[in-house]
Amino acid sequence: MVITRMKTRTDSNKIALPSIDDVPKEYWAKLAEKKIFFGHQSVGYNIIGGITDIINERDYIKLNVIEAREPAAFDQPVFAHSQVGMNTDPFSKIKRFGEIMDAGVGSKADIAFFKFCYVDIMRNSDPQEIFDGYRAVMKELKDRYPSTKFLHVTVPIRSAPKGAKRNLKQTVKSLIGKPGVLDDNMMRQCYNKLLRNAYSKTEPFFDLALIESINPDGFGCHVVKGAEKVNVMAPEYTEDGGHLNSRGGKMVAEQLLIILAEMASRS
Repeated sequence: MVITRMKTRTDSNKIALPSIDDVPKEYWAKLAEKKIFFGHQSVGYNIIGGITDIINERDYIKLNVIEAREPAAFDQPVFAHSQVGMNTDPFSKIKRFGEIMDAGVGSKADIAFFKFCYVDIMRNSDPQEIFDGYRAVMKELKDRYPSTKFLHVTVPIRSAPKGAKRNLKQTVKSLIGKPGVLDDNMMRQCYNKLLRNAYSKTEPFFDLALIESINPDGFGCHVVKGAEKVNVMAPEYTEDGGHLNSRGGKMVAEQLLIILAEMASRS
């Protein structure tokens, strides 16, 4: 694909994300009583690392974070997480999440969710097909487990490779030299639009891709390719262009915990 007139830009208006320190303390007490399951792969471990860092810094956030998917782990309040499916195969993750729910977790968990990895949706993917598969299984799970709140999560996006993160001109050159990064992010953006349109206004929703694109100064990062704006991960949050570094993992974890605390306060 030929890339023309492409510039890396930041949105002119700041995006104000909520602060974890503004969450009422009683929300954290309610969250600590919940049984939560989170299915993921490698980026999920980056997020779990960020959650651990936040818990260590704030003694009023008390979560029992363990790696488990057995139903017995949900006999008491817990934030359990485990790998689901195989990377590059989004349908294996949809299937495995459903299997874990049907194996006993669905009847015990208060909150359950899983996320795709950025490698699950690439330039050759069919976002509509993946979304249709996801939506069908989630509808079945919601029908079978009406007491469980399911959180929908956008697929993460990529940034420029390591070495380009401190200089916007270098970032542009890196993205021009690797058009696959943009092509892949465009497919992820298509999937995320489908997910947002279906769930963001009616059900619990965590916009991971949007959060990854907001840099530490509060500006959204994107690449302009012709007339289209393609969101990219803020380069400050990654070392390899895809996984979250400690700064990125903690930033994403903060926003996820805020969403979970709000969900716990409403249940």
